[in-house]
Amino acid sequence: MATQGERVTNVHCTDDCVVVDLADGRTISAPLAWYPRLLHATPEQRTNWQVAGAGYGIHWPEIDEDISVEGLLRGAPAPRPSAKAS
Repeated sequence: MATQGERVTNVHCTDDCVVVDLADGRTISAPLAWYPRLLHATPEQRTNWQVAGAGYGIHWPEIDEDISVEGLLRGAPAPRPSAKAS
């Protein structure tokens, strides 16, 4: 279960990582390669994020990407789309 300290306070992207600051002082980073929508987004799209899920998630409206703090802490990449069955 998430704690108050695990709320998002800031987000930024480097050339190859998404970096999330939490209320408890921790900073989490994950490879952009784990989040293809973020990887292929423009720098402007990456800076247009919103706090979501009562502070426990991040939403990028222009690219329809959502990342939870819980997923970042677990080291979980975005789910891969499954191939269509014939």
